[in-house]
Amino acid sequence: MGYKIVVSNQLLEKRVLGIIRVQTVKDFPCLVQALQRGGVHCVEITMTTPGALRAIEETSGKLNDVLMGVGTVLDAATARQAILAGAQFLVTPTVELDVIEMAHRYGKVVIVGAMTPTEILTAWEAGADMVKVFPANVLGPGYLRAVHGPLPEIPLVPTGGVTAQTAGEFIRAGAAMVCAGGWLVDKQAVANERYEVLTERARQLVDAVSKAREEITR
Repeated sequence: MGYKIVVSNQLLEKRVLGIIRVQTVKDFPCLVQALQRGGVHCVEITMTTPGALRAIEETSGKLNDVLMGVGTVLDAATARQAILAGAQFLVTPTVELDVIEMAHRYGKVVIVGAMTPTEILTAWEAGADMVKVFPANVLGPGYLRAVHGPLPEIPLVPTGGVTAQTAGEFIRAGAAMVCAGGWLVDKQAVANERYEVLTERARQLVDAVSKAREEITR
């Protein structure tokens, strides 16, 4: 089984992706470990975080059972830099065809951001491994369910404003996995180094997703 398939399968198996968007990366390993303790084993650090690539480079491969990717990737040059720094997958906020091409060149998973059905299908046909439906908090679970109906073969990943209270609804609506950022990695908790808050929220998020999956498979 190829490395790319392994990473894709792990993401879909875990079903939760934590987004880290902070002002400094000095505590990046602590943030990742806090989320890991709560059951979130897949994390993305956004390119809007100063020093994001350095954080990935210094941490990638050093934490067991953690998949680390880079988000807010807007062009092929950034995609290549992220891959060379050790990113195991790439995430875009919009349909970036050159990023998809670069991910394919290096055999990396790419999750492409889209909103409309046309954008979602365009991203999928261009080779996206999953499609990030953004902004999920504005569109809602009902929208995801409506899109999933005619496009059931596309793994949809709602992103934007997802919390433990809404994650289950998105899973029941057909989401392949969910991404959570601002609610999960609470800025105040990070500023006060209260990493236990992140661990507890991660646990709540994972529990909500697991419960929803159980309801679907009954």
